[in-house]
Amino acid sequence: MKRTSKASERSEIDVAMTLYSRPECALSHRVRLVLAVKGINVDVQEVEGDDLPEDLIQLNPYNSVPTLVDRDLVLYESRVVTEYLDERFPHPPLMPVDPVTRATYRLALHRIETDWYGLLADLTGKPGKTMNAARRQLAESVVSTDEIFSVKPFFLSDELSLVDCTIAPILWRLKSWGIELGEDAKNVQAYSKRLFALEAFRSSLTEQELEMC
Repeated sequence: MKRTSKASERSEIDVAMTLYSRPECALSHRVRLVLAVKGINVDVQEVEGDDLPEDLIQLNPYNSVPTLVDRDLVLYESRVVTEYLDERFPHPPLMPVDPVTRATYRLALHRIETDWYGLLADLTGKPGKTMNAARRQLAESVVSTDEIFSVKPFFLSDELSLVDCTIAPILWRLKSWGIELGEDAKNVQAYSKRLFALEAFRSSLTEQELEMC
């Protein structure tokens, strides 16, 4: 199945790139959101089930998604892909220029990937004690960040960044994972509403993702 990722509120950029993406995958969503924010039109090859496209198997030794193909370049780790897209298509910039702030954002990305994305296998696996423990762990971790989102409209900034594009796919999936944020996460919930209202965010969603929230 082919589809195009685009953001109608920005001028669109057509490039000869292909993204292999799972329609329900948070890591794939992370990349699709960056593409949408930057208004980049690419050929999105949706991968469903266990039967992987032969060309993906040949291109990526880990047979994983998301995988981005840009001419002779093949990238297959979501952080690498999003940073590459931000550097190749610098407008709008999604990382600060200042080295200290940039390092702070990279540390935040590392923590989100470790503490939140690290739970994906358990959250999307078989129901049971392991899944329940992952739900509790993620809920507690999200609530612990609440104060951060009281400072600025986005992550420590007035502008959207790669950190926000990494956080958004997780927050969007909380309800589908049976995680409800309570009174202790008012700022996170307000932040989520701001993210989810962005036209770029809406255009990044697949049909399967639209049903998650």
